[in-house]
Amino acid sequence: MNDSPHTARLRGLTRMVASPGLEPVLLVVTAAALAGGGIAWLAGAGGLADLFWALGALAAVVPALGWVLAALRHGHAGVDLIAVLALGGTLAVHEYLAGALIALMLATGRTLEAAAQRRASHDLRALLEHAPRSARRRTDAGVATVALAEVVVGDLLVVGPGEVVPVDGRVESATAVLDESVLSGESLQVERVRDEGVRSGVVNAGGAFELRATATEQDSTYAGIVRLAQQAGAESAPVVRLADRYAAWFLPLSLVVAGLAWLISGSAVRAVAVLVVATPCPLLLAAPVAIVSGLSRASRLGVVIRDGGALENLGRARTLLLDKTGTLTRGRPRVLDVTAAPGLTPAEALRLAASLDQYSPHVLAQAIVDTARERKLELSIPSDVTEEPGRGASGTVDGHHVAVGRVGDRDAWPAWAAAADNRALLDGAAVAWLTVDGQLSGAVLLRDPLRHDAPRTLRHLRSAGIERLMMLTGDRSAPAHEIAAVLGLDDVRAELTPADKVAAVRDERTRAVTVMVGDGVNDAPALAAADIGVAMGARGSTASSEAADIVLTTDRVDRLADAVTIAQRARHIALQSALGGMLMSLAAMAAAAVGLLPPAVGALLQEGIDVAVILNALRALRVDRTSRPALTPAAEALINRFAAEHDDLQDVLESVRDAADRLSGSPGPSALAAVEETHRLLTERLLPHEHAEEHQLYPALAPALGGPETTATMSRAHAEIERLSRRIATHIQLARAGGGLAPAQLDDLRSCLYGLNTVLRLHFTQEEENYFSLAP
Repeated sequence: MNDSPHTARLRGLTRMVASPGLEPVLLVVTAAALAGGGIAWLAGAGGLADLFWALGALAAVVPALGWVLAALRHGHAGVDLIAVLALGGTLAVHEYLAGALIALMLATGRTLEAAAQRRASHDLRALLEHAPRSARRRTDAGVATVALAEVVVGDLLVVGPGEVVPVDGRVESATAVLDESVLSGESLQVERVRDEGVRSGVVNAGGAFELRATATEQDSTYAGIVRLAQQAGAESAPVVRLADRYAAWFLPLSLVVAGLAWLISGSAVRAVAVLVVATPCPLLLAAPVAIVSGLSRASRLGVVIRDGGALENLGRARTLLLDKTGTLTRGRPRVLDVTAAPGLTPAEALRLAASLDQYSPHVLAQAIVDTARERKLELSIPSDVTEEPGRGASGTVDGHHVAVGRVGDRDAWPAWAAAADNRALLDGAAVAWLTVDGQLSGAVLLRDPLRHDAPRTLRHLRSAGIERLMMLTGDRSAPAHEIAAVLGLDDVRAELTPADKVAAVRDERTRAVTVMVGDGVNDAPALAAADIGVAMGARGSTASSEAADIVLTTDRVDRLADAVTIAQRARHIALQSALGGMLMSLAAMAAAAVGLLPPAVGALLQEGIDVAVILNALRALRVDRTSRPALTPAAEALINRFAAEHDDLQDVLESVRDAADRLSGSPGPSALAAVEETHRLLTERLLPHEHAEEHQLYPALAPALGGPETTATMSRAHAEIERLSRRIATHIQLARAGGGLAPAQLDDLRSCLYGLNTVLRLHFTQEEENYFSLAP
């Protein structure tokens, strides 16, 4: 069976990770040679000691030459060139101990970098192996699983629920319900009817359907995007390591000083001594130690960085480009609001819809069921459930015929339904309509919500030095601009194809070091084209993970802010260690040039310099601030408790708005009853929650946030919520005393309810973004 090109690349990565590297072997050999020579010298066998040390130096010369030649082929002389010259010089003048020390330093630095890269590749391999590699082909003999490379145009394929469409094709069934977010960025499902085209890489969000292949794997959309990613990656210039950038001037300076020492004194030993102390150990060791320490810290936070070059580049980034769906938003729909017909509460409408949808695999149905369970609604067991792809589900719940999905004739809609439909249009939401015994009874609005940690993450990125924040998305313009306005982005470009995203990335790269963050197949080319590509790997596509330099393995975008902070700190420490070490090396070079330091003593002095700069570089391992303040276990537990209560209180917020809506038109006793029920919910559930937040949560958070003043604005919102609740209670008392709601009360009462609904939703959102997102 032939492997597909994508599978072959995965196998190549596996072989690369599995193959033992040269660097650890070289480290063992040079360490053993140095130790063996030291033992022989202590035993009085000077000749044997020199032999051991010479062998250690020779063992490092050959691979070092290979690394130098590889660097020269890419057009720059790397830091290893000085090490090669120093090794050759020590062997030429028989300073074998100095050569062995330099060999050990070279092997140690190389091993650190190689170990970091292998670890990152190992973590990425687990993500990449989830790529689809086969398809189910229908023949006269039945359905057989075949490799993607064996699929030809005209094959009839079966795509099951939740499966990825393997190749481009046409729908052969009546309807296919698809999640195309990985290609278009649009989070809501779309329907494709018979004979309509479907692109590879999208996910089947409905029932199984048949697909007639119109392209092979090589010619399908997914493969084309991967090729675009490869092309963009190939065009990107390789990262020049910090150590190599400093070697560009340190190397000629060392050669000039060594040459002058030889010319003036006539002693080759002095020249070698200069090269020995000029061996850029701060570059060979200190910079890699700081960078690898940064890689290690990032990994512990769920940020996998491919190599030190990516970390260094991230520390210099000034422009951040972000996809929308799955990056700034959660990437899956959530219930935004529930509207019910007169005579039915929003909570009961949600309960009926969720009871029926328990048996549906549809992503919107799952969102409805999850929300009902979060609100602790008691779901009934439905019977006689049927589902029509693209239309919805129907069945019997509590003795009533219930349907959830789309509805037909909009001309006959009641006023409440028309208002719900208008609101869905304004909010960019999908609607799941509830009918009970043939009567339209409720509407569940669903939308892909903003991540709670996104606003704080972007604020932290700006404070870390990111000067330009921009959204690139294939989604529609209206929802993209709405989210951009909420987050305060500098620019937004919507309805982009993968090629459009690549062009935008290239344009931004001409101005500054640029980071691109995404999660879908459509983002992979842009990730490859950016200076640093960051993939949301927890739920993102394997193509984006393969194209990225950095993968966030946890489903939190705030880890990106942590990664930037870590990268900047690691790069600063590496720079500090390198410059400090080189200044000390320059002083030692001057001493060696005038004959004050023989090669062996110079090598030992260089070891002392190494110890100093390495200890400084290890500071990069120390825990430093991240985008989240440190919380006590008690504060963390309170956050989790009140976050759960927010989910449970959503029905109270819906009740407030529902009561306000019922006051429109000619409100009667049912409207007053709705207001009274809302007040009961406010008194029994919402106000105790707000009181507990004020006196338990906020005092627990204040020390971590910087003092009690940091929660003062939120405390003011609590006071406003209580004020409006008292005002509603006064209206209820007046209505009871007057035998019903007086016309003079309606405007103010309606204003109180709508105002309370707005304040509550804003307050809940602020707490979730600023406080609740702090917890892991």
